[in-house]
Order: sequence, then C-alpha cells, then structure tokens
Amino acid sequence: QVQLVESGGGLVQPGGSLALSCVASGSISSLNALAWFRQGPGQAREFVSGVSGPGGGTYYSDSVKGRFTISRNNAKNTMTLQMNALNPEDTAVYSCAGDSQPLYAIVARVKGGDHRMEYWGKGTLVTVSS
Repeated sequence: QVQLVESGGGLVQPGGSLALSCVASGSISSLNALAWFRQGPGQAREFVSGVSGPGGGTYYSDSVKGRFTISRNNAKNTMTLQMNALNPEDTAVYSCAGDSQPLYAIVARVKGGDHRMEYWGKGTLVTVSS
C-alpha cells in the first residue's frame, strides 16, 4: 500500500502563487505515475497535471498549461505543484494521486473519462480570492 499526504493549500489572492507538496510513503517501489487532480465547488473532478516515474515526463491540462509546473523528487518521494498566476477558477480541493501505470496510460485513461487511480491523498484546499 502507498500513502499520499498533501500540504501547502491555503488562501491566495488572484495573480498570486502557491506551491503544493505531496509526500509518498509505504510501498513506494510500486509507484509509477503521480498526478494532481482538483475538484472545485459544484464541479466535476479535473485532471490537472501528471509526472512519470522514470524520466520525469510531464503532462498538463490546457487550463493550467503555462501557469503550473509539476516536479518530482524520487529520492525524497515527493511531488510538487508550483502554481502561478492563480485565478478564482483555480479554487478547488487539490488531490495527489498515484498509480503503478505509466503516465501515458494515465493520460489516455483520463481523456477517456476514467479518473480512477490506485492511490489517493485526502486533498488540500486552495482558495483564490481577494
């Protein structure tokens, strides 16, 4: 089993920045892709970004491309989502997720409407408001 714990959420003004972190523990060797999902008030869950294990390839949704940067430190079992130029539409609970499948498989799955991941964190709230 893998445990994922997010941190770094909070209140930020429009145009501001925030960094989210996710720490993985447990059976780390089974992890391949790591990803961030978010769910805003009254909205469906959205796949935000993902990063692969080997090689560190990344993927971003169109809604965050150019503003968010995902990174992964395999030595420390951590993943970070640097969020810049935040706007109120970014307000959501952000959840860290992990899977034994590679990133390209996760992306294909998500694009097909399937957001299932093997492991989930509890989420951290990000509120963008003045």
